[in-house]
Amino acid sequence: MLYVAIVRPTISFASLVWWPGCETDSVKKRLSKVQIGMLRDNWERFLRLLLVLWGALTGLPPLDLVIQGKARSVAHRLWSLGCWSYFHPNQGHSCILMRLRKSDPIFNMGVGIMKPVFSLEPKYRVATLIREEWTRGPGTPPAVKGLVWFTNLPRTV
Repeated sequence: MLYVAIVRPTISFASLVWWPGCETDSVKKRLSKVQIGMLRDNWERFLRLLLVLWGALTGLPPLDLVIQGKARSVAHRLWSLGCWSYFHPNQGHSCILMRLRKSDPIFNMGVGIMKPVFSLEPKYRVATLIREEWTRGPGTPPAVKGLVWFTNLPRTV
């Protein structure tokens, strides 16, 4: 431990000369601050280690690896869709794709993804007909093309 190997021998050097000072309250307070600081640092390290071990036992990978994996996935998908621009391929966030392509040749292949196409034209028309329009005569359907769906719900005005 760093404290036992370096800090304590450094502080106790020439203790034969200055040990009577250790009996004063001010020196005791300073020395306890050094030791409490070391204990607090070790306690924080211990707690971090416990959290890492608990994450490993529960199967939770470190969050930095999750974020990097998600970024790689998105970069590869954007490149495969042709939505990746190479303004500065070796700088900033753009270098992630270069790293991917160098790390594994499979990332040089495209993926079977189709670009979504949005068609905002309605594929159907709603026609609200009254009973007289449906009963023009025997066998005369209303002037509607395509599929005809109807209900017998009362018409509200």
